[in-house]
Amino acid sequence: MAVAVHVSQDGSTLEKTSTADDVAVSGNDGSYAKRALWCNNRNLTKEYSIRRSLQFNSKLHYKGIERGSSTSDKFEKKYLMNASSGESYESELKSHDESKSTLESIRNALNSFIQFTRLYAFVGVTLGALSSSLLAVDTFSDVSPVLFLKGFLQYMIPVLCMHQYVMGANQLADVEIDKINKPYLPLASGDYSYTRGVIIVGLCLLSSIGLTWMVGSKPLLWTNLITAVLTSAYAFNLPLLRWKRSTILTVISSTITLLTTFNLGAFLHMKTFVLKQAAVFPRSLLLGCLVMGCFYSVISVSKDLADVEGDKALGLKTLAIRLGVKKVFWLCISLIQMAYGVAITLGALSPFLWSKIFTVLAHAIMIFVVWNHASSVDLSSKDSLQAFHMFVFKLVYVENILVLFVR
Repeated sequence: MAVAVHVSQDGSTLEKTSTADDVAVSGNDGSYAKRALWCNNRNLTKEYSIRRSLQFNSKLHYKGIERGSSTSDKFEKKYLMNASSGESYESELKSHDESKSTLESIRNALNSFIQFTRLYAFVGVTLGALSSSLLAVDTFSDVSPVLFLKGFLQYMIPVLCMHQYVMGANQLADVEIDKINKPYLPLASGDYSYTRGVIIVGLCLLSSIGLTWMVGSKPLLWTNLITAVLTSAYAFNLPLLRWKRSTILTVISSTITLLTTFNLGAFLHMKTFVLKQAAVFPRSLLLGCLVMGCFYSVISVSKDLADVEGDKALGLKTLAIRLGVKKVFWLCISLIQMAYGVAITLGALSPFLWSKIFTVLAHAIMIFVVWNHASSVDLSSKDSLQAFHMFVFKLVYVENILVLFVR
């Protein structure tokens, strides 16, 4: 007897019993029949497994469709709710663009203000005034931190207002030149209108005068008065003014202005007005004034190295135009080295060994730094020459720190 297995359409198995009348088995034919029956059973079993697998996947597929349909319904309902309340993708995108545009406007406005302020000079004023104020203090037991900070701010706030007047007045007077030499400045580029520039400069001048009057410090009053007068004489094109046309008057006015604002004014304000002491000038302040005077002269000359093209176009006769960029550049390097030579000489004469060693060694290192930087300046590149001018300001920053160790 043999058993045949059949699979119905619903996946159930049916057994069929075969008798001897169905299959005749004898000798080799019986062996062949057994093998054929085994292969038939194996094929039926595989077919059964495939059918069961297909049924299981069909159930998963139907469930997936049901879930997808449910999720789609929820999404459609949610979208309809958002559409009914006016919140669509387009409105969100528009809101994002407006926010991005606002941030970009704020960034551009801040950048324009920084360019109008000339941040590097702002930092120079702050460091110079702080250094000179510290030199006015003989011993820190004579002054409390609160009193020192109050006195320093009384000096700095009116001076920074005056500093903005200086920067703004020069840009107002040099709009046409700056369109060639410095087109990125806000007045030259059109970011600021001329009227806005006049309003800012006028408000800064009035604020400085008013705050100085409120503080009542005579050194502060003289500092801002000298700065305002010399800046106006240097910048504005009026009879007997516009000292910018003269190299000698440019150097004199710039050096006096910077020396008064950065060093002498801050020292005398802290010494006489805040500490109520007699004006005695220490060795460190004298060294600072000598060295800084050389630096300020270099600043007043080096600023024209990158501006030869615009100055020529408007008929100015700066030192760089008269002598050439190369000669003026190396003149600046020589003045800087001379300043460091003075610092080394006075430092070597200090009665304090630690001050002597530090002053001599620090300024010898600075000489090496300056020579190394000078060899890398491309005299045919405006960007390189402008970078050299910024480098001189960095030397001023460093010297304001070094002078504190001179005794």
